[in-house]
Amino acid sequence: MTGQQATQATSGAVQRGDDDIVLSAHNVTVAFGDNVVLDNLSLDIRRGEILGFVGASGAGKSVLLRAILGLTRRRSGTIRIFGVDVDKASELERMRLDMRLGVLFQHGALFSALTVLENVQVPMREYLDLPKRLMDELALLKIELVGLPRDAAQKFPSELSGGMIKRAALARALSLDPDIVFLDEPTSGLDPIGAAEFDELVSKLRDTMGLTVYMVTHDLDSLFAVCDRIAVLGKKKVLVEGTIEDMLASEEPWVKSYFRGKRARQLDLTARG
Repeated sequence: MTGQQATQATSGAVQRGDDDIVLSAHNVTVAFGDNVVLDNLSLDIRRGEILGFVGASGAGKSVLLRAILGLTRRRSGTIRIFGVDVDKASELERMRLDMRLGVLFQHGALFSALTVLENVQVPMREYLDLPKRLMDELALLKIELVGLPRDAAQKFPSELSGGMIKRAALARALSLDPDIVFLDEPTSGLDPIGAAEFDELVSKLRDTMGLTVYMVTHDLDSLFAVCDRIAVLGKKKVLVEGTIEDMLASEEPWVKSYFRGKRARQLDLTARG
């Protein structure tokens, strides 16, 4: 199933069964020497949802993301993507899985020597064999899709604002029309207006393209505004998972402090629709 075909995804939390699990991490352990960062952690991600993954700084949120993507080695555990055990996948199966995943790394991670257009084309050049003219047209479509002006295509990352860098990196993540998009701290460094606009963009793309979104974030506004479900990382495992209402009702000390502490937002949840 491609991102465009998954048009059944709708905004708001939806009850789904096991058949809708598109990514599953089971008993994942990651360690660097004697330092165990994740210890038998398990987490499922469901088709069409925006999952917010939150935890204290240094708890291992980005480590899990990198383990899922195969960028960090696991000591043990299983990761299945669209039902495929990535450790048992053939080279061809792994390539096909990779093409269904899009990633926005923290701070954008654009190639400074490439224009925005060329950055968006990087995945196309790696996985596809397309004429340059067609790649240019497709990259321009993605650039416009994320709300950047057409003339941004010929600019270099050094010529962009922080918000434009995030959008350009998102355009690159969408380059191959993925089914799952991973966002690592997508609103960090943005002002409140820019962050809210980016959240709205992510929500709109999820609804129109049928994306599943895995969002590592510290941003309480994002968690309240766009996440269907939230998973909290602590003590090297997933401590709590559920809706924002579940987070506000939790008596787990870190969750309580984060969502109901002095700097937490006490929003009118009826506004969520």
